[in-house]
Amino acid sequence: MIPDIIANADKKMAQAVDFARDDFATIRTGRAHPAMFDKLTADYYGQPTPLQQLATFQSPEPRTMIISPYDQSAVAAVERAIRDSDLGVNPASDGRSIRVVLPQLTEERRKEYTKLARSKAEEAKVAIRNLRRHANDAVHKLVKDKQAGEDDARGAEKRLDVVTKKHVDQIDDLLKRKEAELLEV
Repeated sequence: MIPDIIANADKKMAQAVDFARDDFATIRTGRAHPAMFDKLTADYYGQPTPLQQLATFQSPEPRTMIISPYDQSAVAAVERAIRDSDLGVNPASDGRSIRVVLPQLTEERRKEYTKLARSKAEEAKVAIRNLRRHANDAVHKLVKDKQAGEDDARGAEKRLDVVTKKHVDQIDDLLKRKEAELLEV
């Protein structure tokens, strides 16, 4: 029972790290990459549809992204979705594809994005600590119901702390890399 609880907590913590990694990818840096558009949806035939399902993305230059919708009737909707997003870009369309040129990040904007990255990292750490607390509660319930001993519970807590530290360190590494990427001029 206790190994299952720890394995389940480890799996969920790994998912939290993956979610944080994906979340960091959506924060804009000085370079254009398709992950910046992951959270954007366009109104396609009355349905909000992720841009990744509507178009291909190419980056011919570090700060330029060419978005080519599969359906030419979706060009206007994709362009509108990008313009209305919080990316701070102004897309230009030629009728078949959309060109997005990312402006150079100012020092102030870099600091804002760094703060955003730190808050996302803290949210991920809180999620991981909550998972540890839930796993500890499950172990203590087993002890209370006399399905496990006190020594087993103490050992489980120590193993959970090791697993938690491993995942929190991964979040810290992701944050460190993202901050370096953001501050790179």
